[in-house]
This record gives sequence, C-alpha cells and structure tokens, in this order.
Amino acid sequence: MGAMAATTTGAFPAITAQAASVDIPGIGKFDVPDDFAPQVQQFNQAVKDFQTNGIPQVGVNPSPGPNGFQLPELFPQKQNGPAQIALQAAQTKVGAQYSWGATGPFSFDCSGLVQWAYKQAGVELPRTSFEQSHVGAPVAFEDLQPGDIVVTNGGGHVGMYAGDGKLLNAVQSGTPVSYTNLRPDMVVTARRIA
Repeated sequence: MGAMAATTTGAFPAITAQAASVDIPGIGKFDVPDDFAPQVQQFNQAVKDFQTNGIPQVGVNPSPGPNGFQLPELFPQKQNGPAQIALQAAQTKVGAQYSWGATGPFSFDCSGLVQWAYKQAGVELPRTSFEQSHVGAPVAFEDLQPGDIVVTNGGGHVGMYAGDGKLLNAVQSGTPVSYTNLRPDMVVTARRIA
C-alpha cells in the first residue's frame, strides 16, 4: 500500500505556536486550537495511564466501554433542550414580516414569534407578551442563555435572547423579524423555560 496524502478543504482556525497536540499512539500527533488544551491534556494523560497501567487515572467515565476503558470526551455535545430548539426555529424566521396579531408561520408579532418558536419545541406558551412574562423561571440579565424569553418595553414587547447581547424578535410594522441589541436597562423580566 502506498503513502497517503492528506488533503483538506475549507477554512480552519489558525493554530498558534503554543497549540496543544493530541498524541494518538500508532497514528501520530495532531495540533488542535488552544481552546481545547485542557481536554487534550486530559486525553493524553488518560492514554499514557492506560498504556502504563492498563487503567486510566483521569477521564474515567462511570460507564466505561466493554474493555473497561473509555477516553474522555474531547468535544462534548450540547444538549438540545426546548430553549435551543425554540431559538433555532425562530432563527429560521429571520426576515419574516411583522404583522400585529400574527402567530406564523409566515408573519408574526412579537409574542406570536415566541409562542410559535416554543411550539416547535413542544412547549405551549400563552399568547401575549404580558402572559409570557409570567411563564418559566426568572433569570437575571447576566445569566441569560440563548432561548430565554426577554420582556421589554414596559412589558409590551417580548423576544428571545440569541446570545452576544442580541434579542431575536418581531419588532414592529415595516421591520422584519431580526436581531436587535439588548441592554440591561431595557429588560422588564427575563424567563427561562425548562
């Protein structure tokens, strides 16, 4: 069998001089971005311990694989709960027209968008921003997570927190569903739907 040449397509983040290296015995070393250095260190230590003792000392999973050893998870999967599903649904409606009293699927008012998005996640919410301001559990501004419901404008407007200080919402007539900036002084209440 001849030598294999690796080819890649697409853009990858730049690897710095201090990049961590994953060392996979029998395969080689691979540089990964610094963001994953703690996971890489844990992985490399688990492999070393397994080679030395046959038993990993770090990264032990309470439900190990059939051979009694399971490597630590380098890239944990995010769980998609109702808030994440609802936000993803709402994101598909960016650009949809605002229409007072509309609940989708082609046009929305503010509470109609939130209600429709959560319905896609299997959660029934009340219709108006005032009613939605009482669902779920209260959340402080600094603890907002994507998908949380945020009530503004004295209680007369609602949107979904999209992360990075942005609110995904159906704003007003003439403005399509879009992202707007969110500041702490704008928030009447924020709610988390579990």
